[in-house]
Amino acid sequence: MSFAAPAEFQTRPDLTGTFGMTASTHWLASGTAQSVLERGGNAFDAAVAAAFVLHVVEPHLNGPGGDLVALASPVGKPPVVLMGQGPAPAAASITHMRRLGLDLVPAAGALAAAVPGAVDAWLLMLRDHGTWEPADVLEYAIGYADNGHVLADRVVAVIDTVADLFFEHWPTSAELWMPDGRVPRSGSLFRNHAYAATLRRLVSAGRGRRSRYERIDAARAEWCAGSVAEQIDAFVRRPHRHSDGRDHRGVLRASDMAAFEASWEQPVQFDFRGVTILKSGPWGQGPVLLQALAILDEFPDSEIDPSTAVGAHNVLEALKLALADRDAYYGDGQDRTHLDVLLSREYAAVRRKEIGERASAEFRPGVCAVNPFLPPLIEAASGEASGATGEPTVTVTGETRGDTCHIDVIDRWGNAVSATPSGGWLQSSPTIPELGFALGTRLQMTWLDPASPSALRPGMRPRTTLTPTMLMRDGWAVGALGTPGGDQQDQWQLSYLLRTLIGGYTPQQAIDAPTLHTTSMPGSFWPRAWEPAGAVVEDRLGDRVIDELVARGHKVTRAGDWALGRLSAVTRDPVTGVLGAAANPRGSQGYAVGR
Repeated sequence: MSFAAPAEFQTRPDLTGTFGMTASTHWLASGTAQSVLERGGNAFDAAVAAAFVLHVVEPHLNGPGGDLVALASPVGKPPVVLMGQGPAPAAASITHMRRLGLDLVPAAGALAAAVPGAVDAWLLMLRDHGTWEPADVLEYAIGYADNGHVLADRVVAVIDTVADLFFEHWPTSAELWMPDGRVPRSGSLFRNHAYAATLRRLVSAGRGRRSRYERIDAARAEWCAGSVAEQIDAFVRRPHRHSDGRDHRGVLRASDMAAFEASWEQPVQFDFRGVTILKSGPWGQGPVLLQALAILDEFPDSEIDPSTAVGAHNVLEALKLALADRDAYYGDGQDRTHLDVLLSREYAAVRRKEIGERASAEFRPGVCAVNPFLPPLIEAASGEASGATGEPTVTVTGETRGDTCHIDVIDRWGNAVSATPSGGWLQSSPTIPELGFALGTRLQMTWLDPASPSALRPGMRPRTTLTPTMLMRDGWAVGALGTPGGDQQDQWQLSYLLRTLIGGYTPQQAIDAPTLHTTSMPGSFWPRAWEPAGAVVEDRLGDRVIDELVARGHKVTRAGDWALGRLSAVTRDPVTGVLGAAANPRGSQGYAVGR
């Protein structure tokens, strides 16, 4: 074998079966999805039900005020991207931000809110590919919100971090998350009656409509153009504390909500070792994974094993090149011909030659028919760049990096979903009390420089980090995977794919294996810092490998034994129909279930 053998010990078994499989970042979401499959629902019904549960049980990682990107593969139809990334509001402009004295969009506060896209997107998936009624799908989330669920340790830790902000500046958040005037205890039962009422309002909007299709669209209209949008509009007009230390009003309006609809798009793809890998377009960072695979594809297998020093070096260097192209060329509305160049094997061959024996400490976008945008390079101290550790980070002012969740579902018919919902974190902006949730801060990923392809522009989508993956062979989904992790999402998925598609690892072996990522690129989260030649590794990679990376010039941060990568995955063998699932042990929260 050209790759290092996987460890003998697995944290969990590789699940196999023929009925249905689910893997997600929270056991209650996985259990919910499996329950839907057991009751006759398909993968799309199951994913939607689980997603609304994630709003309730992982509120520090996602919420209804956030966004999502998903890949869906319905049997007998072409796979598609579910676009749930809302755009910048009409009044969110570079001019407005500059007038407020800002050089970057704040990391916390409603001024950074894009139009919430998650709820409309999930309902669109249910309408077009599901079979269940909205009342039945939302029953699970309503139950957990109204009757209570046990707070995970990480949720409590986040509330504790931002407790002073809530008490001093965001009283509506303090009222919801600290109802007794103190941080709740881990393991305590928590209820969110306001959000349960919001979901019931969506269900009620469809009563009396003649068809399931009309009932779902009525729920979408209630969200986008009804009382939910009106209450968001009214709330964000009130000045409140932002992460820059000042009070601002948000600019999101009901008219922005009414103008947005989630939609279906064609995925971009790259063929690698007999598998077609699907990603979203360059309004997200998804093509980074495809570019990195294209660069690495012509290396000998033994030189792209992430468990070896030479392999880890080549992986890190390929990622730097792909991520530099991301910041130079990716953005909403960019010319598709640029992407055709970036994903071509000819371009990859040119970029491959730029990988040397030493770690690069330069920002090196390629030449793609236009002059590349060069973002401001704000250097961070070693280990302090965005994503220097695997765990999401939250500061006392609500700044958050990398907080996301993920869910994969595949059913007995072969329908498959890979979805990464995020944003609308409990710590991102003040809770809207009538609705029971906060808005997101995705606009922090835009630049206040009109030359940037991902500049802040009214009506345009910020370049999101959300990046699920679908694997196809002979017209069938054979794998669906993804991970939380901000800028690290495609990086961690790259090691997984190399190990499973070349190294012969099982999904659980690949998820368990030690991983790594680079911080040698401008971070997508405030304050947009980078660490030239920075590399973050799990200690289990081994002293010999780590020492050689250091000798090659990488500025290595050791993250601990089990700190990086929070992948989940489901699989299907198109010949036998056997299904599989695997989930991340790090953080002791993700789970896979199935039979």
